[in-house]
Amino acid sequence: MTSNYTFIYDGECPFCNHFAELLEIKSKINNIKILDGRKNLTLIKSLLEKGYDLDKGAILLKDEDIFHGADAINTICKQINNPSSSLLLLLSRVFKSNQRTNLIFPLLVRARRFALISKGISISLV
Repeated sequence: MTSNYTFIYDGECPFCNHFAELLEIKSKINNIKILDGRKNLTLIKSLLEKGYDLDKGAILLKDEDIFHGADAINTICKQINNPSSSLLLLLSRVFKSNQRTNLIFPLLVRARRFALISKGISISLV
């Protein structure tokens, strides 16, 4: 049985936005829906009530399972095979490793916050 994925990201973050765009267009994952969290605040609020804060990282829904932050990135990158983008190929290879993802991910969260602050955009979505 094929899993269905929903990748939820911060559409105002330039890094998140580019990764989501690459996932949607170049990943060759057929059963994935990409959602900008800022345009889906009801969903974001319900996930926040369950302890999943988009400010602390992307959220991946895989059927009934929820992955957050480094786990979301690691899980989706493991689904990418032969993408039609050299950048996505590099990112998927880097983030297929749990250890590398856990090491690098906190830096990505800080980069997101810096990018949003420098653009004058609120870090928090709700």
